[in-house]
Amino acid sequence: AVTAVSPQAGPACRVAQTLAQYCVGANYAWATAEGLFLLRLLLSTSGRRCLPAFLLLGWGVPVLFVVPWVVLRYLYENEGCWERNEKPEVWWLIRCPILVAVAV
Repeated sequence: AVTAVSPQAGPACRVAQTLAQYCVGANYAWATAEGLFLLRLLLSTSGRRCLPAFLLLGWGVPVLFVVPWVVLRYLYENEGCWERNEKPEVWWLIRCPILVAVAV
């Protein structure tokens, strides 16, 4: 199989893909955190006490699905720059949490 990514560029490209997926996940996690924060602020005047929890939600939650995605990509779809999604199970691992965030 011929790939467009040289062996030297492969790991860097995969790290870039991983960071891109993390940023997408963090974007949706932050949207969810912001929505929950605003709801909490509307329901209570003590929103500042919850700020650490919202920060953890925004930056920590994406790690929970991006790291397993990286492991599965490495084990089962370790080709090219990880830009193709030929195994739906692996693709849904990163998409399901985003859909849940949008639904919330």
